[in-house]
Amino acid sequence: MFSKKKNTSEVDSEQRELYENARKRAKQKKRLFQHFVVFLIGAVFLIVLNVVIGYQENFKPLGYNWFVWAVLLWTLLFLIHFFNVFIVNSFMGKEWENKQIDKLVKKQKEKISRLKEKVENEHPTPLKKDPVDTTKPLKRISPEDPERPINS
Repeated sequence: MFSKKKNTSEVDSEQRELYENARKRAKQKKRLFQHFVVFLIGAVFLIVLNVVIGYQENFKPLGYNWFVWAVLLWTLLFLIHFFNVFIVNSFMGKEWENKQIDKLVKKQKEKISRLKEKVENEHPTPLKKDPVDTTKPLKRISPEDPERPINS
């Protein structure tokens, strides 16, 4: 039972790859959700820090409180993360990558075949005669003269 080899077929590797892609995708979405929760807590903390506690109340770059700029910058980072997970990954995900790899491999094979044809056209190989002559019987080494070459 334990000594038998497991049957590793192409289907198993495809299923494993599908599972790995799904796992990575779920991890991306989980990290995005964690980023969103941290963003909400952090934004509320910055607002409370400035408005309620009064930390750097008078610091207003370009006429807005500093926490507004901090929250806007963090919002931009979150939107970039969101865009990367949901937009970019759907267009340039694993399927897109596999299609690009297949396309490049096909191009390389075509180029190699064209180069082979070019070499064969420029340098044709001469026709070879059959090296085995079936009309002659095989020669055996005689025990009297072991030094004599076989082909003579």
